[in-house]
Amino acid sequence: MMKVKFLNKGVRNQFWFFFSVVSGILSYVLLFNIVPDEYKEHLKCFGYITFILLIIIYIVIWLRANSLTDVKIDIDGSTVNIKSGDLFTEEGFKVIPFNEYFDTEVNEKIIASNSLNGIFINKYLDTSVSNLDNHIINSIDIDDILNDNVYRKSGGKCKKFKLSTIIVYKDYLLTAFSKFDDHNKAVLTMPEYLEFLINFWDRVNRVYAQRSVSVPIFGSGITRIKEHKNISDEDLLKIMIWTFKLSEMKFKHPAKLSIIIHKSKINQIDLFNLKATEKGL
Repeated sequence: MMKVKFLNKGVRNQFWFFFSVVSGILSYVLLFNIVPDEYKEHLKCFGYITFILLIIIYIVIWLRANSLTDVKIDIDGSTVNIKSGDLFTEEGFKVIPFNEYFDTEVNEKIIASNSLNGIFINKYLDTSVSNLDNHIINSIDIDDILNDNVYRKSGGKCKKFKLSTIIVYKDYLLTAFSKFDDHNKAVLTMPEYLEFLINFWDRVNRVYAQRSVSVPIFGSGITRIKEHKNISDEDLLKIMIWTFKLSEMKFKHPAKLSIIIHKSKINQIDLFNLKATEKGL
């Protein structure tokens, strides 16, 4: 399935640039009659070749639009790199979303082993889980604690934190992203999602120390956005970019923001049109 339609406006706009160049050259040649007489009989053949070449150019532009896996856009002076890749191999800070309790028990009930925080704990954490738990408690701002003793019948930690709370752990920014219901399912309403993002960008601005920051598409995994069950990753990505612009956060060069798309999701996201709308952001 092609993400970008064959007659897409952005594809046509790029094609018209090449068309204008080619037609300009042809007009110059014909207007000033600079073709030697002995070659004029071949002009018709040359016209056919040019027509075929233009068709090929259009198809190449269209195929490239559908195969894009990496684009850079400028948002008020900050470079935002949107690409397919592995979050854990990126330079600078890597953002790992946790739930509002900063649970660290990977047991498929509280944390799934294939989730980002599950992968982080099982594969990339360079200390014991208990040491990480202690680091979280010692790093937390008391104002970010919503409830010190929550009863959770399905298990897990009992200290609840504000969404968007950030814990800096070496090259990682651990953030409280999702709420948990009574069955330990990650859920958010759309207003909570928007509030999280706006506050998150503000908190990142305080801690990033002019280092690049890489984030996943928040909500792309198992977190459910209430009343928006069918919201796409592309829609979530656009919301993230929009809230980043609203936050007026600035990444000073060479630091940049990277939004990392899982390789299994990249074919569902139209990066070509996202880049084309850069000036409208």
